[in-house]
Amino acid sequence: MNKPKEDRSLGELFADLSKETSLLVRQEVDLAKTEMSQKASQVGKDVGYMAVGGVIIYAGFLAIMAAVILILAIFIPSWLSALIVGVVIAGIGYFVLQKGRDRLKQSSLAPEQTIETLKEDAEWAKRQTR
Repeated sequence: MNKPKEDRSLGELFADLSKETSLLVRQEVDLAKTEMSQKASQVGKDVGYMAVGGVIIYAGFLAIMAAVILILAIFIPSWLSALIVGVVIAGIGYFVLQKGRDRLKQSSLAPEQTIETLKEDAEWAKRQTR
């Protein structure tokens, strides 16, 4: 029952427009959901890097600190060996923590594809009303 565009009534045209608009809105919502899920997954991974960095700082401080301090204390004063080992372990942990933070800063939470298609849809709608 596809009549030529010229033969359809105004009611039929509005009904088609309504159907197409609701389909478009559903598709845009689905796109936004998909895009936000992908971005949330990436942010979760980046937060994981930060957590691992924190664990490395803590574990390094507890395990390696004690062993290396005892070894270095044979050659230099105990306080100096503790200071040297503490600075090295904290530096490693700081590096890992910064990597996670930097990656997290680079992540954009805006649904960029959805925004772009909404702009295209708005432009299309403007052209249709002319």
